[in-house]
Amino acid sequence: MIVIPKVRLALAGDARGIAELSREHIEHGLSWRWTETRVLHSIASRTVNVAVIREHGSLSAFGIMDYADETAHLALLGVRPQQRRRGLGRTLVLWLETCARTAGIGLIRLEVRADNAGGLAFYAALGFETAIRMSGYYSAQLDAIRLEKRLRVDAGDAGARTTEDRGG
Repeated sequence: MIVIPKVRLALAGDARGIAELSREHIEHGLSWRWTETRVLHSIASRTVNVAVIREHGSLSAFGIMDYADETAHLALLGVRPQQRRRGLGRTLVLWLETCARTAGIGLIRLEVRADNAGGLAFYAALGFETAIRMSGYYSAQLDAIRLEKRLRVDAGDAGARTTEDRGG
């Protein structure tokens, strides 16, 4: 029997674990941007959901989604390497997507390292489509692929912008 772990909103006490997981397994080889302070700011923000899955007292996975009026930006998703391939990432993305739909969001955007074939396949399986390639997106070193998922038919408005697009 497969047990689907519970997703909940992050608390301040989760910030350090999220930041460390990001530094070690997501931002490796880049300058560290998702510090504990930045994660705490996201947890406190009214326009951001920071969701976590904790098992046996430790952080297994997290997702950070920023919401604007019509779009959402999945800023960061992380699953501990030893916990991967259990559906935790999928569970988090679908949970955050449900929040976006409830808020009336029409489009979710995210970026993946261009050389991350596993990440690109993961998001494609969840219905995300390639929008553009962004040269030097990560620390002016690595290219990214922007992916998008339309939650509403009318969500194709090129003028719809996320807070990330506005420099947030």
